[in-house]
Amino acid sequence: MTQFNFFLKLLRDSFRDLLPIVVVILFFQLTIIQDVPENWISTTIGLVIVGFGLALFLQGLEIGIFPIGESLARDFAKSKNIIWILFFGFLIGFGTTIAEPALAVIADKAASISSGRIDATILRLVVAASVGFAILLGVFRIIKGHPIHYYIIAGYILVVGVTFFAPKEIIGLAYDLGGVTTSTVTVPLVAALGIGLATSIKGRNPVIDGFGLIAFASLTPMIFVQIYGIAVYNLFEAKEVADIAIHATVSSTANINISTIVSGILSVIKDVAPILFIILFFQYIVLRKKIQNVKTVFLGFGLVIIGLYAFILGLEMGLFSLGESMAFQLTKGKSVLIIYTFAFAIGFSTTMAEPALMAIAKKAKEISDGKINDFALRLFVAFGVAIGIALGAFRIVDGGHIHYYIIFGYILVIILTFMAPRYIIPIAYDSGGVTTSTVTVPLVAALGIGLATSIEGRSPLIDGFGLIAFASLFPMITVMLYGIFVEKLGVKSDTEIEAANILRDTLIDAENMDLATVNIDGSNRRHSLPMDFSAVVIIVPEDKKLDAIQAASKAGAGGVTVLKADGIGLDGIGNFYRTSFEANGVLLLFLLPSAMVNSVIKEIIHSLHITTIGKGIAFAFPITHMKGISLTRHDIFTHRKDHKNPENNHENAKEAEERFNQELEKELYNDTSKNS
Repeated sequence: MTQFNFFLKLLRDSFRDLLPIVVVILFFQLTIIQDVPENWISTTIGLVIVGFGLALFLQGLEIGIFPIGESLARDFAKSKNIIWILFFGFLIGFGTTIAEPALAVIADKAASISSGRIDATILRLVVAASVGFAILLGVFRIIKGHPIHYYIIAGYILVVGVTFFAPKEIIGLAYDLGGVTTSTVTVPLVAALGIGLATSIKGRNPVIDGFGLIAFASLTPMIFVQIYGIAVYNLFEAKEVADIAIHATVSSTANINISTIVSGILSVIKDVAPILFIILFFQYIVLRKKIQNVKTVFLGFGLVIIGLYAFILGLEMGLFSLGESMAFQLTKGKSVLIIYTFAFAIGFSTTMAEPALMAIAKKAKEISDGKINDFALRLFVAFGVAIGIALGAFRIVDGGHIHYYIIFGYILVIILTFMAPRYIIPIAYDSGGVTTSTVTVPLVAALGIGLATSIEGRSPLIDGFGLIAFASLFPMITVMLYGIFVEKLGVKSDTEIEAANILRDTLIDAENMDLATVNIDGSNRRHSLPMDFSAVVIIVPEDKKLDAIQAASKAGAGGVTVLKADGIGLDGIGNFYRTSFEANGVLLLFLLPSAMVNSVIKEIIHSLHITTIGKGIAFAFPITHMKGISLTRHDIFTHRKDHKNPENNHENAKEAEERFNQELEKELYNDTSKNS
C-alpha cells in the first residue's frame, strides 16, 4: 500500500511536469500555425501513457537502480580494491553507451553523410570507450578527492584545442555526441555509483565529490570523436565522393500492435540488460555477495523497463511527429522571432519533463539535506536549455561558427566555477549531461536540420548539428548562477534550519509532566496541552503487515513503529529447547489519543478477521508523560481533555475548530515573541 501511494504521488507529479509541453504545443499550433493536428486524439492518449510510464520509471529507480548502485559502491569502497572499482566504472560507461539507441541512430546518419569516411560501428566504439574512460577517470577523482573543476577545465582546454585541428564536418557532430551518450537509464546508475563512493570513503562529501561523473561522460566524447575525425579525414580517402542532400523529414505516428509492443519492450530490455549483467557479475563473481532484497531490486528493474517503454511509446503516439511537423512549419515562415520563441519554449518544456533530470534533482535535494530545491534546480536547468537552444537557432540563422560560441560558453563556465559555492559545481557540470535525452533530442534535432535545410547557404551537415551541444552547455551556467543566488539569499539546509529552530523552539509548559507536548502537523512547532494517550499493539503475520497499517490509517492513525516479532505458540512453549522461533511475524506499535483506540482496534480486527478466522493479537494500554508525538491540528482539537462538543451542527463544529486554530496561533506567536 505504501508503494502504491508513492506511485500515485509520482503520477501526479508526472502529469504536472508534462503540462508545459502541452501548453507550448497548443499555443503554437492554434495561434501561430492555426491548424488542428489530425492525430490529436492519438497525441492525447500518448501523453497519458507518457505520464504513467514516467511514474513507473521513477518508482523503479527508487526501489531498484539507486539502492543497488549505492550498495555496490559502498561494497567496493570497503574492499579498497581500486583496480576493480576502476574496471567496474569503465564497464558501466562502455556497456551502457554501446547499446544507447540515440547513439546508434546518429552513428548511422554520420556514416551515410560522410562519403564513407566515418564507420558507424567504429564511431560507436570510440564514443563508448570515451564514456568508459570518463567514468573511470571520475571514479579515480572521487577516490583521490581531487577538486572536479581542475579536471573539467583541463577537458575544456583539450576540447577547444582539438577543435582548431578537427575538420569542420566533424565538429558539430562531436559536440552533439557529448550530449546524447548519457541515457535515461545510465544517468541514475552512474549518479548512484558516484554518490555511493563519496558516502563510503572517509573524508569525501557526497554533494561535492559524489556528482561529476556525468559531466566527464559528456566531455570526453567531444575530444575522442574529434580526434577520430582528424584521423579519418586526413588519413583515409572517401570511398565515394557524392553530393548528399539532407532533407528534413517528419516522423510518422507509431503503428501500435502486438508485434511492435513486443519488439519495443525487447529493445528496452536490450538497453537495460548490459547494466544488469555488469551488476550481477560484480555482485556475485567479484564481490561474492548476495543482493539484499533481490526481489525488490528485480521488481525495480522491471518497473524501469515497463515505464521506459511506456514513456517512449507515448511519445511516439503522435507527440514526436506533431513536434517535428511544427518545427518544420515554423522554419518555413518568415519571422525568425517566432523560431527563437519556439526554440526557447520547446527547450524549456521538454527539459522539465526529462526523466533523467528528475532523478538527479531528487538525489541532489536528498543528499544536500534540502539546501538544493529539486524543482528550483530543474527550473534553472530548463532555462539553461531554453536559452541554449534559442541561441543555437540564432547561430544557424546567422551562419556563425559553432566553436566560437562554445569557447565563449566554456570561458563563462570557468569564470563562474571560481564564483559559485563548492557544493553546486559538480551538480552544475552534471546538469549538462542529463538534459538531452529521450524527450529533448528528437525535437531539437528536427529544429536544427529544419533550419539548416530551409535557410539558403546553410549546410545541414555543418550547420544542422550543434543544438544539442548548446542545450548541454548553458544549463551549467544557469545552475551555477542558481547556486550563487541561493548562497546570497542565505538559504539553509534542513539540518541547519532544525538546529536554529531548537534554539528558539516554543515549548509551552514542556516541563509540566501532566501535559502532553505534541508537534503540530508534524512540523517543529510544538505545543503542550492536556491529552490522554494509549498504545495499541498489533502482532500479525508478515504478509498481513500492510493490511493492518492500511486499516489503522483508515481509522485515523497517523504513524506506526514496525518491529520484528519472533514467537512460539502453545504447542512449542512446553519444550522450547527443541522448537525454533518462527521469525515471520511483525509487531505494530501505534501511539494514539485514547479516544481513537476503539475505532483503530475495531478496524484492524475486522479487516484481518483476528476474532474469527484470521491470525493475530491486538491489545492496548494507557501511557503517560507523552512528549514529542506529531498530531494534526484537527486531532489536537478533537481529542484534547478540555474539548467541549458544540451542538450537533456541522457549521458550529467547523466554526469552533477555526476559533481553536486562531487561539493556538496566538499562543504560539506570543510565546515566540517572549523567547526572542
